[in-house]
Amino acid sequence: MTDAGEGEADEAELRRLRWRCRRGMRELDQLLCRYLDRRWRQSPGAERGVFLRLLDTEDDKLWYWFMGHETPSDADLAQLVGYIRNLPPGE
Repeated sequence: MTDAGEGEADEAELRRLRWRCRRGMRELDQLLCRYLDRRWRQSPGAERGVFLRLLDTEDDKLWYWFMGHETPSDADLAQLVGYIRNLPPGE
């Protein structure tokens, strides 16, 4: 695949992920999209896998995790949730 083709594939993947980040709760949408915009492109494959698992999580669990009411039992998820929670708004 050419560089242009790879770039188009990356953009298509980002569009799909952005759609999956839409949770119907503005706070969750903003947190997940903030990670996608600021970190996804340079994140290693293992971290991307953890983010995809995070997107498979039910909204109510995400809410409790991101608001600090609960902590994921999975250490990788807990680490990524902490990272996302600490991303400063705006930029």
